[in-house]
Amino acid sequence: MMTPRSIPSHRPSLSRRHLVLGLSGLAAVGLAGAPALAQGPSDAAQKIADHFSSVKTMTGEFVQFGPRGEQTGGKFFIERPGKLRFNFEDPSPIRVIADGSNVVVGNLKLKTWDLYPLSKTPLSLLLADRIDLSNQMVRAVKEESDLTTIVLGNKTVFGDSTITMMFDPKTYDLRQWTITDLQGKDTTVMIYNVQTGVRFDSKVFTIPYDDVHKL
Repeated sequence: MMTPRSIPSHRPSLSRRHLVLGLSGLAAVGLAGAPALAQGPSDAAQKIADHFSSVKTMTGEFVQFGPRGEQTGGKFFIERPGKLRFNFEDPSPIRVIADGSNVVVGNLKLKTWDLYPLSKTPLSLLLADRIDLSNQMVRAVKEESDLTTIVLGNKTVFGDSTITMMFDPKTYDLRQWTITDLQGKDTTVMIYNVQTGVRFDSKVFTIPYDDVHKL
């Protein structure tokens, strides 16, 4: 069984317990119980956060593990600050796009779109221009020999939602992140085969507002 800390060079197997990112419930995500982690970020943790913030573009593959044990995957694209796209592989018709201002979750088969302000979702923390571990958004930091875990949240902005990010302490690479919803259900996104410093066409992060507003 693959543990949450492992970084796959290939697509993980199905025999894995579900863990973290609720893309279909971005408007309602919240903290059901933050991990009990040691408080107080060190200089080493801030260096990891600074390195992650310095990576302005990245793309690769992802596997998402849902709260009922379901597994889906696909391709992801990130451009800091504020832009993201998830293309779920067939047969899933889901697309998730953040354009710096808003996030949409679209179902291409049903032709439905759900629109949310990016600033009201924990994804805004993941996509921020810089992660400052000295500010009030930091809930907890835990440093281990093979993993650095950083928990961020902003109670006043999105209802005490928390995003937990896990990094390799040696390479500073992001391994996965977790969002817990108000019902205590977790969705985990694990990323792999990551490339950084990639140029994207602007259309990658274009939200089809005409289609969204038709609904």
